[in-house]
Amino acid sequence: MSHSTGLPALAVLATGFVVFAALVLAARLKRRDEEGARRDGRSLLGIMVQGIAFAVCGSGPIAVALDPLGFPSLALAAATTLLLLGAIGLFVWARRTMGRNWSVVARLRQDHALVTAGPFAHVRHPIYVAIALLLLATAIALGHVPRLVVALPLYALGTWLRIRVEERLLLAAFGDAYRDYGRRVKRFVPGLF
Repeated sequence: MSHSTGLPALAVLATGFVVFAALVLAARLKRRDEEGARRDGRSLLGIMVQGIAFAVCGSGPIAVALDPLGFPSLALAAATTLLLLGAIGLFVWARRTMGRNWSVVARLRQDHALVTAGPFAHVRHPIYVAIALLLLATAIALGHVPRLVVALPLYALGTWLRIRVEERLLLAAFGDAYRDYGRRVKRFVPGLF
């Protein structure tokens, strides 16, 4: 099921995806794997499930029927822009705060540090919040908002699979310091969840 969308929202989404992908790729290329880094490949399953959530939102017909300069089209573009700016800004802030600790797949470096500053002072998993904003932007820009009924639970499942692995690694490495951090800081929404 699709709703109408406009060319401005699609242009913003395409630009946002290119920028987000470039930032992730640049961060990945900048970071080198080290010997002795403990990696847990089980987080790949979570990445795949999150990817399926994006496929649900991104597949199917796209009804480009709105007047590009009309209010509905420009409102969709504005909503998409705000979500993408939030996603990109949060990702950049979290990535810079993590420094060498960041990776796509869950792993711990020999000199890994428990990061509790920047966005991590407010939520434990800001990058997953950023990716959720990207998912919402995708659904809105493509006119696939009803697909979020399936995509959001899939994204939540994939994220849960990933954070289980990550939190287990952090708990093993930092023990009581991570437990205390987990009691103070919620996973996704400051003060709530």
